Amino acid sequence: MENEKGKLYLIPTTLGDNEPLEVLPISIKQTIESIDHYIVENEKTARRFIKKISPRKSQPNLELSLLNKFTEAQEIPTFLEPCLDGINVGILSEAGCPGIADPGADVVKIAHQKNIQVVPLVGPSSILLALMASGFNGQNFAFNGYLPIDNSERKKTIKGLEKKSREAQQPQIFIETPYRNDKMLQELIKTLAEGTHLCVACDITLPTEYIATKKIVDWSRTKVDLHKRPAIFIIQA
Repeated sequence: MENEKGKLYLIPTTLGDNEPLEVLPISIKQTIESIDHYIVENEKTARRFIKKISPRKSQPNLELSLLNKFTEAQEIPTFLEPCLDGINVGILSEAGCPGIADPGADVVKIAHQKNIQVVPLVGPSSILLALMASGFNGQNFAFNGYLPIDNSERKKTIKGLEKKSREAQQPQIFIETPYRNDKMLQELIKTLAEGTHLCVACDITLPTEYIATKKIVDWSRTKVDLHKRPAIFIIQA
């Protein structure tokens, strides 16, 4: 008889340096207290989060596997070996939800192939929270990740997203590296039509949270500092 397999828990974290239980349900604390095997993007920040949410948990007993841009593809299946031995494993995001604009999808895909139960837990997603607060169509929307770095390609992409938004009545969501946020906002103001609406949402769930939806013509008269603040941009033409 085959041993019962462990489960793969997708564990959201906070979107910034606030108290975890201010924005996370108690189920996250209960899950972390019961799991010692984790797949993480950064060991130091993962350990800090685990200690913050469960101070009494033994750090030496933790087994952490690193999943980031340096991880070899052939390593990933080994991260789930504890599940095959009946041990639960957790994927911890750096910020927000695993697998959503965040590493983790490759592990989840392999878990399904191995018939390992995947358990997504409730937590903050900056993408969904921004859309909720934007006033835009929540029935039909698209997330586009990062836009091209090249200036001409980025401008072309912005115009394409504006056109798609207008034709499909579909909000177009994207993100930028925090230190380039101010530059991105100025690029959007220069490139988009004056009547196009833009939502900017940054520091979501933090005391410094800022969310505003305005026409481009109004954004051109607005002063806001987005430098190094995690932000979501949403276009609705």
